[in-house]
Amino acid sequence: MSTIENEVTFRKQAEVNQNLEAQFRSSSTDFILITDHRTSKYKSLEQLEAAKQEEELKPSCCTNYVRNTFRMKTLKKRLPIISWLPKYNKADAIGDIIAGFTVGLTVIPQGLAYSGVVGLPAESGLYGSFLGCFVYVLLGTCKDNTIGSTAVASLMTFQFAQGSWARSVLLTFLTGIIEILMAVFKLGCLVEFVSGPVSAGFTSAVSLIVLTSQMKYILGVNADGASFLQNWISMMNDIRNIRIWDTCLGFGCLALLLLIRSLSRIRIGPKEKDQRSRLQCVLNEVIKFVGVTRNASIVIGATLVAMYLEGNGNNPFRLTGYIPPGLPKVSLPQFSIEAQHGNATAGIPEVSGESFFEMVQSLGYGLIIVPIIALLENVSVCKAFAKDKQIDISQELFATGVANIANSLVSGYRSNGGLARSAVNNASGCRTNMSNLYIGIIVVLSISYLTEYFFFIPKAVLAAIIISAVVFQLQYQIIMPMWRSKRSDLVPGVLAFITCLVLPLEIGIMVAIGANQLFILYHSARPKVTLEQLETEQGIKFIKITPDRCLIFPSVEFVRNMVLKSGSKTTLPVVIDCTYIYAADFTAAKVISSMLDDFRRRQQKIIFFNLKPSVVSIFEGLKTKLVLCYNTHALNLELLPNATENLSRSVDSLDNVEGGESVSMTSNSTLSLARF
Repeated sequence: MSTIENEVTFRKQAEVNQNLEAQFRSSSTDFILITDHRTSKYKSLEQLEAAKQEEELKPSCCTNYVRNTFRMKTLKKRLPIISWLPKYNKADAIGDIIAGFTVGLTVIPQGLAYSGVVGLPAESGLYGSFLGCFVYVLLGTCKDNTIGSTAVASLMTFQFAQGSWARSVLLTFLTGIIEILMAVFKLGCLVEFVSGPVSAGFTSAVSLIVLTSQMKYILGVNADGASFLQNWISMMNDIRNIRIWDTCLGFGCLALLLLIRSLSRIRIGPKEKDQRSRLQCVLNEVIKFVGVTRNASIVIGATLVAMYLEGNGNNPFRLTGYIPPGLPKVSLPQFSIEAQHGNATAGIPEVSGESFFEMVQSLGYGLIIVPIIALLENVSVCKAFAKDKQIDISQELFATGVANIANSLVSGYRSNGGLARSAVNNASGCRTNMSNLYIGIIVVLSISYLTEYFFFIPKAVLAAIIISAVVFQLQYQIIMPMWRSKRSDLVPGVLAFITCLVLPLEIGIMVAIGANQLFILYHSARPKVTLEQLETEQGIKFIKITPDRCLIFPSVEFVRNMVLKSGSKTTLPVVIDCTYIYAADFTAAKVISSMLDDFRRRQQKIIFFNLKPSVVSIFEGLKTKLVLCYNTHALNLELLPNATENLSRSVDSLDNVEGGESVSMTSNSTLSLARF
């Protein structure tokens, strides 16, 4: 199907005296080049010698790198705390302490709950929720962002580590190193290859998968499956073993969490804060505090009930169990797994030994996919709270990379910036990155002094906390805007959603990204080409062809066919408006050379108007003879009146001089009209 906006029509122009400059005003005259395209071989010896001396005086690349690295500007950019810490005051400290305490009460139950998603002991989520916060205080760029366990990070870790603590910690360590390397080589642009629809489909699929993984704790049934559907089928097959008390507690807590979340948005009194009474302001703050601490409140209440029932010997709930007290030891991750014999009587499975390379091989694509998805999650958090500030993606990569390496040293698994947790941080009045310090302190204190009470937390309550968080990550609200805006964008989004549910997560996201890139390639291979028949003041007619993008290998054959098709229907000269052709490649140069041969055999002139010098140099590499023009005056007076002349005539180059006259100059490859 042709993408030509206007079909070629051979008609007499209504106003023959219309100036040709006005006919090009819509595109070309705004971008007329005023420099000659000739290369250095046309420069004088003095110019070449001066350029050579200037090049020798320039400092080396290493010198520039060292000089830029040790500048104060660079130091502030790579260590952002230097910029805001000298300005830190009492008001900032109060705001950060309140926010840190509030978010800390959210992080503790989330850390315990997300450990179940990863398939690890409950303490692993807490181990990965404090040291990364300390690192982000020093290196982070977004004051609202908080580092800790998230649904995406937990599920991705489970997908690639398969519930092995050693592999989970090694994945955290290696992906942290990869993130630092990505920051050094400025590979944050990779996130731009994941479009909004693909990201929405992936996030929605992750939320459903995480929700499914927690239903087994609420229902009290077994769920063995590698995919979304297999888990549900497994649970339905074991539904006869449902635990009624866990189910009632889980769904009751879930309903209560959602209710408190809805009620926390209610505000008493006028909308304007300055018009409210003191009592109304206090009540609103109480409602807000209850809303943001609902997770901790539900956990504390359920834990007290479970402790009472356990003390009386009639506890019907499944509890979290023993959590070792005290902080974990600082050590490097295990780079190998020792083989261990199982014990069928005690229910201890056999563990097969793995070398470092076998562990890396088992992690597979996760070493690449996990950092990219983590970057996508962190950038989305930063964008949500940027408030028109520029986001330093490389610095965010570096910060999260160092944070995850630090987590791996205390046996924690992957942590990213969480949008819901960061929203609580923002709503609680955080002022700087120092709120992460207080979040980490709260987690450290809980690990040190509260682990004996974590034993009594019902698993159904932790599952309800996760479900209440991930259910709002379903991106259903973007479907209608996308449908109204561009319906074809729904295809990669729906494909990402379905493939991530049906296939393993890493394969699903790769399929969706690949399909999205095919859409982009197809779009670039079918540019819009505008065809117009114009007429000069002298009554000379010609065909103007305007491609709307660069000439690269997917699109150049399509453009060639359009040009040849329009040129073969008439003997009029063809002018290609190259204003929007800002790049080309070797394949395009070959195709253009072949097209020029076709025009030359038909004795039909083809003129390239406003072709960028960088593109000219690519075409000249194949010794292609081009007819170039860089202003409408020369096109009107020189080239088009001579369009009927034999193109094989050896005229090499025309340059405009003062007064609009043209002179002939020697050139080996092109016929050009120089600047005016």
